[in-house]
Amino acid sequence: MQKITEVELKNVSKIFVNDGEEMYALRKVSGTVTKGSILTIIGPSGSGKSTILSLCNLLSTPDEGEIYVGEKEIREWNIQELRRYVGIAFQSAPMLAGTVEENLCLPLKLRGQSLEEPEKYLDFVGLSKDLLTREAKELSGGQRQRLSLARTLVNKPSVLLLDEVTSALDSISSQEIEELIMRINAERQTTIIWVTHDLNQAKRVGTQTWMVMEGSLVESGPTELFFSQPKDNRTKEFLHNLMRDSQ
Repeated sequence: MQKITEVELKNVSKIFVNDGEEMYALRKVSGTVTKGSILTIIGPSGSGKSTILSLCNLLSTPDEGEIYVGEKEIREWNIQELRRYVGIAFQSAPMLAGTVEENLCLPLKLRGQSLEEPEKYLDFVGLSKDLLTREAKELSGGQRQRLSLARTLVNKPSVLLLDEVTSALDSISSQEIEELIMRINAERQTTIIWVTHDLNQAKRVGTQTWMVMEGSLVESGPTELFFSQPKDNRTKEFLHNLMRDSQ
């Protein structure tokens, strides 16, 4: 079966100015993400992983290079349409003041539409419909993360960006969220770009894996090969050090 590219980065750079000095958060990153796949992105803190996500739905704009989503350059998209096509979920799973139902319906409310059968979205992410009238900020961390994913799914995104979505959760909640995301990928063929600091998670869930360091993409490849036969010495050292520290 022919593989279709869903997201492509071509020589993408992002520059920030700090005290008048230009600093590269990303430097000439190029890579492709296949439709329906799960790309896991690993690397040290501050290496530019989250910047890649922010560029893919124009939370920030590339300073150099091009990003194609669904074969259209990202700056050619209407931004509201882009953010429906490319959903994002964060580690903190931010909730607005109000009920679970009000938070869940927000994406459609912003477009002047209403959400029919909101309980179906809660059921899909493993939450009881009894929670619809609960204040969203009263939910546990795992429940908030499920609601955050359900809220993102209301837009029926083709691409889902995940920024450390399980890192603040206990091991049981983390496993449950991971299984939910795998189900979203399998049942909806949603393309997923997943930033994680957990190497075992990256190995478990990834189809492809990227290693980002100091703003550069230093290695990429099929996940199994990436971990079993890394080629770049920086990747080898990073994996070795993290594996050693976890023992």
